[in-house]
Amino acid sequence: MQGMEQVAFLWDKVLKPLGAVTDGSQFLEPDGLFPNHIPNPEDKAAMEAITQAVLNNKADLGIIFDTDVDRSAAVDSSGRELNRNRLIALMSAIVLEEHPGTTVVTDSVTSDGLTAFIEKKLGGKHHRFKRGYKNVIDEAIRLNSTGEESHLAMETSGHGALKENHWLDDGAYTMVKLLNKLAGARTLNPNIGSKVLTDLVEGLEEAAVTVEIRLKIDQNHADLKGGSFRDYGESILKHLESVISKDPNLNKAPKNHEGVRVSGYGGWFMLRLSLHDPVLPLNIEAQSKNDAMKLGLAVLAAASEFSALDTTALNKFLQQ
Repeated sequence: MQGMEQVAFLWDKVLKPLGAVTDGSQFLEPDGLFPNHIPNPEDKAAMEAITQAVLNNKADLGIIFDTDVDRSAAVDSSGRELNRNRLIALMSAIVLEEHPGTTVVTDSVTSDGLTAFIEKKLGGKHHRFKRGYKNVIDEAIRLNSTGEESHLAMETSGHGALKENHWLDDGAYTMVKLLNKLAGARTLNPNIGSKVLTDLVEGLEEAAVTVEIRLKIDQNHADLKGGSFRDYGESILKHLESVISKDPNLNKAPKNHEGVRVSGYGGWFMLRLSLHDPVLPLNIEAQSKNDAMKLGLAVLAAASEFSALDTTALNKFLQQ
């Protein structure tokens, strides 16, 4: 277990008394300066640290949290990271065993492969909504109020909430669900490792290329003409929609709650406005770098007409 110094209680008060072998756990001493690495289960260094700890100690499972334990991720016994789409797929598999056919609410940047996994393999329904964990949770609550059963709301960031846990944004509870599944399997086969968890996400199609590029809006640029960055960003999105509608190789998602999501060249991209910052995050997933570049070029062609939008990061990706 990797605690980021803030979840020693789970290690000391829950796992050890239940008989878990927690040898190899690290960074459990409280330290508000977080000296080891950024306290973020999406951070590359953080995930590398927990992965190495799992492999060095031949652990069945590694778990990691952010500062206030509302985000989490895991690593299986082979060192495979269980985060982002994989973690949502894993939690969906567990929840759909308990509640067949339920709707899983996620944020807007989840993959097409996750949709296929939830709906075609698990028999559930994937409701892709907006970024922001509160948006995702509130949408699940709203669906239940209309009669559409939803038991899981989860973001690719690692935020997750379950109906059975009163919709609390609780990373520790998410990990306990995984541990419970693992413990149940080990009673039948003590040497199973975390294979039971890995098997649950078998069949999840994953893109070969996954990238997020942040395109910044210069709020001081004359092109804004005194308007807000949000209005400017909306103009960019509207123009992108117009450009896409004329490209036979690209198709706008028929149902989308945020930004512009487009499929094509065996992958997809999504351009949206940041919730708080003068930034347009661009997410691209494709089965090859060449296909990812084709998607990026489509965005660049539309964005090039907006001089206050800094496309340096996108240009760098396309030139790699």
